[in-house]
Amino acid sequence: MNVWSLPAGLSLEEQFQLTKDAGFNTIELNLSENNAAENIVTGDLALSEKLDLTLDSTAEDLAGIKALSEKYQLPISSISTALHWNYPLSANEPEIREKGIAIVRKMIDVCQALGGDAVLVVPGLVKQDVPYDICYDRSLAAFKELAPYATERQIHIGIENVWNKFLLSPLEARQFIDAIDNAYVGMYFDAGNILQFGFPEQWVHILGPRIKKIHVKDFKVSIGNIQGFTTLLNGDVSWRPLIEALNDIGYNGPLTCELSAYKQNGQQLAYDTSRALDYIVNL
Repeated sequence: MNVWSLPAGLSLEEQFQLTKDAGFNTIELNLSENNAAENIVTGDLALSEKLDLTLDSTAEDLAGIKALSEKYQLPISSISTALHWNYPLSANEPEIREKGIAIVRKMIDVCQALGGDAVLVVPGLVKQDVPYDICYDRSLAAFKELAPYATERQIHIGIENVWNKFLLSPLEARQFIDAIDNAYVGMYFDAGNILQFGFPEQWVHILGPRIKKIHVKDFKVSIGNIQGFTTLLNGDVSWRPLIEALNDIGYNGPLTCELSAYKQNGQQLAYDTSRALDYIVNL
């Protein structure tokens, strides 16, 4: 369970309690900043940003979070963030690129302190004023710079496939990861994000052991835009081929849901998603 999927207004302990009660095995927290600008995650996707883990979180704050993880027997397997939509590794401004790199380092430190093993990073944003090739070069340079830091702390960096007009094929994503050439930099694969552009099971087979973590959401191809994201089993993801592909490559990590909470009775999403995952993993 990524806590973006939980309704706003819950304390951190209530987030852990709900995630445990719904039957999840792990929980994913998101690093934010206290006054973050709106982005695609909090705006178009309507995911609920929480401020329990921020760039200003202290060692004492992290100890408190780790205590909750142990109390509810919910390992914090990974750390995500929306901040790289605001501070992309591919930005034209050097100071913004440096802020993006510093955020990844902070995520790695936080993940290590909380007992996780991977962080999710949006690799770059292709824009009209940031051409594809420039984005590629800047992003590649950033990950090569970050790779030794991740290796030293034994925390994997997972590059997520998102709607950023970048790394649009599994062959290119594989090439990009291989160019970084570090075992601690791989893919955080989002099955729902890819459906508009390809077939999740094909990406899994091509990326193979480069996949470090998995996000799951569903998507309605007939809608075809960002409003097409939907709850598990309510869209067009072919779950059986995906699960077979994950088994083929030997993936045994979590399937982490990343969905927007229901507008009414938002907590119910956790229970419904948990039951859907019970079905999916047993296909």
